[in-house]
Parts: sequence; structure tokens; C-alpha cells
Amino acid sequence: MNIVILGAPKGIGRAVARALALRGDRLFLLGRDTTDLEQTTTDLAIRSGRSPVAGAAICDLSSPQTFAPALAAAIDALTTVDAVVVTAADFATQTALEADLARAEHLLNIDFTNTVLFCEHARTSALARGGTLCVLSSVAGDRGRKPVVLYGAAKAGLSHYLEGLDHKFRASGLRVVCVKPGFVKTGMTSGLNPPPFAGEPDGVAADIVTAIDRGTPVVYTPAIWWLVMQVIKRLPRAVMRKIEF
Repeated sequence: MNIVILGAPKGIGRAVARALALRGDRLFLLGRDTTDLEQTTTDLAIRSGRSPVAGAAICDLSSPQTFAPALAAAIDALTTVDAVVVTAADFATQTALEADLARAEHLLNIDFTNTVLFCEHARTSALARGGTLCVLSSVAGDRGRKPVVLYGAAKAGLSHYLEGLDHKFRASGLRVVCVKPGFVKTGMTSGLNPPPFAGEPDGVAADIVTAIDRGTPVVYTPAIWWLVMQVIKRLPRAVMRKIEF
């Protein structure tokens, strides 16, 4: 397949790019930093023993003006696009966000508003004839919880947006995949104590690739987080006010 990946140089995005390159897909990489994109391109070529990257372009979720040019470059390089994968995101602890409203505004813009805008650009350009839009949301969006009030709110909005797209456009050929990772050990979560069932990037990437192939509308990864969140969603508010999960 011909696949565009936003966030390919980092964390889960890098693991997804490696998995896709190793199985023979053709990629176009989007990221914030030219050096990171060049290093990722070299890494993928060495690992796969070929040249899986058709090109790369700067695309920064904090700068919506980069969306259209980046996607245009991807279309020009790939000719046809089968899937667009969005792994880029922002994260900060609830404590940090409460202490700095400018930081909170930045996260809310990145994880909801600008991610939605990028997806709209992708839907109407690279995927105008159909294909798969795969976006990382989070289990944090499944229910309001003390440790992730603001981050969870952004991801809840993103998950609802993706569900709406699936309902509206699946019949016309757009397959929307909403991936809901639990805690994953990446640079974004560095310094935090991993909870039980914390995932590794390679395992999460394998789940994402399978979901892309199948067009699964909602995927929890690691899979046990589906069960965990079914329990959490059913707890009474009185209980949720007392626990710190």
C-alpha cells in the first residue's frame, strides 16, 4: 500500500513506519523536523534493505498552514494514497496543564482542533477517492478521570469526531480507524510510572497495522485495555470521585 504517516519519526509512529516498511509498503513521512525525517528515512532503508520512503515533508500539528502543502507533496510522490496514519500528538500531566493554561491551550489545540483539521485536509485530498484514515486517540477519552481531565477531554472529542466520520463516509469508501492505546512506553510518557498493562511501541504498532488492513473502526491496544475501560465506564460517579485512576 501507499501510506502517509504523520508522526513517523517518533514513538509509536516510528514503530508503525518500521512495521509497514518491513512488509513492503511504500511510505511518505510527515513530521516537524527535517533532521528527524532524514534519519527515519535512512533507518527504514537500512532495516528493510530497500528504499521504502517515497519522500518526506514538514507537517506540524501546531501549524495548520503546513497541512495542505505536506499532503500535496505526498500525493505528488505517491500518486495514489491508500491510507493516512496520524500518530502525532501532545501530552502533559494534569498537574502541569492546570498550572499553565497556555500549555493547556496548546495541548487542546494539538490533540483535538488541529488534528481534526489535518484529518479534514486528508479526507478531502489524499483520501478523496476512498482509503483508510487511521488516527490515534486514547483510552483517556473513554471517561472523565482525575489524572487526565484535559488530555482526556481532547481525546474524547477526537474519538467522537472519528466515529462520526465512520458513520457518514464508510459507505462512500472511507474507512476510519480510531486507535485507543492505553499507556505506552515512549518518549512522550518518559518519567511517568508505567501502570499495569503498559504497552511497548512495537506491540502497539502491530495492532495498528492489523487494524489498517482490516478497517476495524475502533481498536484498543494493548487489547486488555478494552476490558479495563469497560469496567471503568460502568463505575458509578461516586466511586470515580474517590479513586485516582
